[in-house]
Amino acid sequence: MKEMEACFSNILSSSFAIVALLTLLHLTSLTKTCSAARALHHTNTNTQFIRTSCVATTYPRVCYNSLSAYATDIQTSPKQLAHTALSVTLTGAQSTSAMMSKLSARHGLRPGEVGAMRDCIENMGDSIDELRQSLEEMDHLSGPHFDFQMSNIQTWVSAALTDEDTCMDGFDGDAMNGKVKNIVRGQIVKMAQLTSNALALVNNLASTQSKSP
Repeated sequence: MKEMEACFSNILSSSFAIVALLTLLHLTSLTKTCSAARALHHTNTNTQFIRTSCVATTYPRVCYNSLSAYATDIQTSPKQLAHTALSVTLTGAQSTSAMMSKLSARHGLRPGEVGAMRDCIENMGDSIDELRQSLEEMDHLSGPHFDFQMSNIQTWVSAALTDEDTCMDGFDGDAMNGKVKNIVRGQIVKMAQLTSNALALVNNLASTQSKSP
């Protein structure tokens, strides 16, 4: 009889242990599910913010595609969105300039093509400097000098866009090699689109967060 009672007691203890383990596993699973759901919600909110903000740009699809990968960093901050857009644009400008430098060193280019490439590289260098200045100013954007700083940023980004347009103008006409022209213009067009979008996001930041009375 005592052996049966002991056996029954062991079974109950084991059952309780199994139930407790299953309950713990279930709670752990629920916690992970809730955490994943919250993370997904934040991600969706962040990407939706980027998508909505990009509607105000000239090239919304380019804007979203270039910035959506940084949704976690941007979150729903207009300032971080503009900063990231400028950073992405600067990186693109640097890559484009490097590509053009290599292309200009190729043999077989006509004198007119070499001259246009050199002028374009100079324009891109100016654009890079202006984008870099705008980013540095953005890093210190706060306080009573907000409007003045924003004006500087807008001026520099606008100048960068003008330099890129000037670069493209140098490749107009039939005297240019079709392949070279297509490669260069294709890259500069992409750069101009990124810069235009960055300027739109900067302008939006300026209009919505101005510190003027």
